[in-house]
Amino acid sequence: MHVILSAILLALAILDLVIGTGFLIDPGSSGADFGLAIVSMHGESTLRGDMTAFFYVTALSLAWGGWKRRGDVLLPALGLFGIALIGRIINLVVEGPYLGWMVPMSVEALHCIVIIIAMRAWGWPATRT
Repeated sequence: MHVILSAILLALAILDLVIGTGFLIDPGSSGADFGLAIVSMHGESTLRGDMTAFFYVTALSLAWGGWKRRGDVLLPALGLFGIALIGRIINLVVEGPYLGWMVPMSVEALHCIVIIIAMRAWGWPATRT
């Protein structure tokens, strides 16, 4: 089970690294894939900086946590994707569904579920005796 969890976390880390690199190299195209449009250099800078940071920090957290099999290292990735998922749920409730809403929410939920399973499997948070 530990090897499978590590492999899944590594696969998710690679996915996040690819997405983050897309925002770093071509924020306009990557932003369009996320339903975002660049209307100024400020917007382009924001996509390049913030979205790259989001996905790179997540990729690093997943890869390192999966490699070392340490649940505490996965906490940043869980925080980022958990908050993103909560934001999407709030938007779904407030604004209603939109075309393609299930795909990003499914990816975020998958990240959260795998991370939580790995954290629990690797003994974090530690139980006190």
